[in-house]
Amino acid sequence: MKSLLGSASYYRSHIKTVAHITSSLYKLCSKDVVLESTKQMQDAYERIKHELPNGQVLILPDFELPFMLYIDAACSQGLGASLHQRQIVDGEQREGVIFYISRQLNYSEAIYGATQTECLFLVWAIEKFHYYL
Repeated sequence: MKSLLGSASYYRSHIKTVAHITSSLYKLCSKDVVLESTKQMQDAYERIKHELPNGQVLILPDFELPFMLYIDAACSQGLGASLHQRQIVDGEQREGVIFYISRQLNYSEAIYGATQTECLFLVWAIEKFHYYL
């Protein structure tokens, strides 16, 4: 399990909302935890196994073009964001992903309202991507 989570962590920039997917699996790695598999854990395990070899192909940033930041704080367990850019590829303008980031909410953040969570995450995403933005 730790090996799978290590691989997921290494490729986290290629997997959308990796923190949300792996949150239940990290609980299994805690000390003094009785190994009790749930449907949610099994689904997370299968999804991360599927996402690792099929991860998103990322594009290199072009600092002459504008960047687009998408955030998703819809779930109560974690936050996700992606940095995109429209570039011309093979004569067509396409939107590609440059980077994905995600993290779990801590206990106090999990009780925030929707607006507070979105604001928290917008600030966090801008701090993480400040070199690009």
